[in-house]
Amino acid sequence: MNEHLTTSIQDYLKTIYTLTADGGEASTSALASRLGVAPASVTGMLQKLASIEPPLVIYRKHQGATLTRAGERAALEVLRHHRLLETYLVESLGYSWDAVHEEACRLEHVISEDFEQRIAEQLGHPERDPHGSLIPTSTLVMPPSNDVLLSSLRGGESAVVRRMRSEDAITLRRLESLGLVPGAEVTVLVNSQFDGNLTIQVASRQPVAIDPAVSDQVFVETTEGT
Repeated sequence: MNEHLTTSIQDYLKTIYTLTADGGEASTSALASRLGVAPASVTGMLQKLASIEPPLVIYRKHQGATLTRAGERAALEVLRHHRLLETYLVESLGYSWDAVHEEACRLEHVISEDFEQRIAEQLGHPERDPHGSLIPTSTLVMPPSNDVLLSSLRGGESAVVRRMRSEDAITLRRLESLGLVPGAEVTVLVNSQFDGNLTIQVASRQPVAIDPAVSDQVFVETTEGT
């Protein structure tokens, strides 16, 4: 871990990476909302991160921020810690998948690289965390992904659930109640162009209707031949 980076800086870098990795923008307002701070504080931090040596972000007023290569590596290191910790908490300590995010957020900043390596070895070097998110490699490279949002599928298409966008406990419990967990097979029966609602069938369950508030939280990989 880059010891000169404060917890706050690491949180900013991780959040910028997460927002932009899913196709969003790391705007001042998006960062303020995600981090729970005032927009003026975000602007000040982005200016700071853009001016240090080496710069960790590229900041453009009214356009938001993107990570430099140095910033991306720092973000990936925090994400690797976070996702390995979540996996360890679930697989080794018996936590449920909706109860690990806050614990991992507290621990990700303080574990040593030796501790990270020992966790990875004990877990068998997992590729994904309990929410299905890919874990950056030990060389700080994010593995490639073919994930798309469940909401983008057309009627008749089938897919395998890969990961969740949100780590919010209430959202995760809702998804679990629907059977929408990593590895689950799902078929879109109807995609309503009027309101974006989907009628889906998860494995052998009865079909159920879901709205975009649910389908936009689930990333899937389409099944070959659909």
